[in-house]
Amino acid sequence: MDEATLAKYQPVIGLEVHAQLLTHSKMYSSDENEYGVAPNTNLSVITLGHPGTLPKVNRTAVEFAMKMGLATNCQIRRDNLFARKNYFYPDLPKGYQITQDKTPICYDGHVDIRLADGSTKSIGVTRIHMEEDAGKSMHLAGETETLVDLNRAGVPLIEIVSEPDIRTGEEAYAYLMEIKKLVEYLGICDGNMEEGSLRCDANISVMLKGAEKFGMKVEVKNMNSFRNVQRAIAYEIERQIGIIEAGEEVDSETRGFDAASGTTNGQRSKETLNDYRYFPEPDLPPLVISDEWLHRVAAELPALPQQLYSRFTGELGLSDYDASVLIDQKDVALFFDELARLTPGSAKASANWVMGPVKSYLNERALTMADFPLEAAQLAGIIELIDAGKVNYSVASKQLFPHLLEHPTANATGAAESLGLLQQADTGELAALVEQVVAANPAKVAEYRAGKKSLTGMFMGELMKLTGGKADPKLANQLLRTALEG
Repeated sequence: MDEATLAKYQPVIGLEVHAQLLTHSKMYSSDENEYGVAPNTNLSVITLGHPGTLPKVNRTAVEFAMKMGLATNCQIRRDNLFARKNYFYPDLPKGYQITQDKTPICYDGHVDIRLADGSTKSIGVTRIHMEEDAGKSMHLAGETETLVDLNRAGVPLIEIVSEPDIRTGEEAYAYLMEIKKLVEYLGICDGNMEEGSLRCDANISVMLKGAEKFGMKVEVKNMNSFRNVQRAIAYEIERQIGIIEAGEEVDSETRGFDAASGTTNGQRSKETLNDYRYFPEPDLPPLVISDEWLHRVAAELPALPQQLYSRFTGELGLSDYDASVLIDQKDVALFFDELARLTPGSAKASANWVMGPVKSYLNERALTMADFPLEAAQLAGIIELIDAGKVNYSVASKQLFPHLLEHPTANATGAAESLGLLQQADTGELAALVEQVVAANPAKVAEYRAGKKSLTGMFMGELMKLTGGKADPKLANQLLRTALEG
């Protein structure tokens, strides 16, 4: 589609994100909440909805929902009711889902996102409510039957519903990344879209720019990665604009996304809304959140991505790029934060080490920060040696760092001494070696004195060979210039 046609329209996008909570048990029963176990093993009569069984609210799940609400600047509702959402599906054994209808636990919040051009935008959060997941229907290749695994039935969920404030696929991607970082920093969800612990539905419409009324909304499901959400939005925007430009009307429907073709396809009409027959859950009393409970949960909040970004760019003086890379993963951000506290005045060097040698080591071995063998204090020891002029960066990164990785109980200073890596700072000894280099290269000395100052690097290289790379670069450079120009 040509740019002129696209430019006539304004996309309007809202996202609904379901996050599975990392509780030990399910939302309303003591059944284990564990991914990857044998099908239909984490079940009880409560999850299956047998007559005479009674649900009980998972206190930890409530606290996780409160934490997410606080992290997204929401109001926390003090008097909460649960509701039954009635519908039949093979993987919903009770025939209804216990959720929250008119009293979501969190409401009226916002999430600030940072875009590629460096600008920021606030995306409203309409509500966050608690509910339980359904089971999982599976269709095996070549099989006509549908298999049902009910292990997921009853797993605690929060649904995070945004305002229709998103205007592009890029903004949607940035918003999802921020939601993922928040749940990971809070420790309430692992954020794994491939395993289904974080799922997203997109509500998309288009309208002519300047119009006051939103266009007909289409809901897109079945997106298992953030990039696919972005792709689905881009496709759906062009599809809807094409329909309107042809003089037709966009149907209100639910569509699925086909990752292989990058297209959406119709699944069911939404012209008539499903009658879920919401009514108050009769087996659960109102949930009251006291001031004391809310204050305790608020006090347990960890440092969040935006707080660390502000500290890294403000207090530590890092660039927007460096800070953004460091906060992208919780364990990396916390490791750097500890390292920076151990190396005051060397924040940039610390950032370079984490984003360079440390991440290279992890990426080459497909490891996470939790697998990194060194403590922040050991890496701080390397940085201190460099800052003190006792070891240069090249030697530290190519010899000292690998040695410590193989001997993770050693400290930087002791290892540098045992390996003979400490730089030569004896002026007399170094001056003698400088004279030796100068005397061995009379022709090059003449060229230097004739104006070819670029030869300094060659003389430094020869000097470093004689010292095994252990000469203090600053002192060596000073002595070389004196000898060459004398």
